[in-house]
Amino acid sequence: MASDKVHHVTDASFEQEVLKSEQPVLIDFWAPWCAPCRAIAPIVDELANEYAGRLKVVKINVDDNQMTPARFGVRGIPNLVIVKGGEVKEQIVGAVPKKNLVAAVEHAIA
Repeated sequence: MASDKVHHVTDASFEQEVLKSEQPVLIDFWAPWCAPCRAIAPIVDELANEYAGRLKVVKINVDDNQMTPARFGVRGIPNLVIVKGGEVKEQIVGAVPKKNLVAAVEHAIA
């Protein structure tokens, strides 16, 4: 079940929603056809709920929005990027265990 705390962004809304965010942001670069993306989606939802108020979680569909993934050098998905203060703090490529994502989030929000 998708979390209501995960927001979908586009190339047009990315700067306002992510780069200008007061909170650190976990960006999930994904596509509907990507099986590993669907596999980690529940983990991304869990993180959105567990870190509510401390971390903003957004998803961006790389098929519908191609400028932003290109800007971040996204070549493979799933690709999870944590941005804080407009700068990339962490980047994780591929479906990884939740503990890896938690460690990256903890490091970025510290």
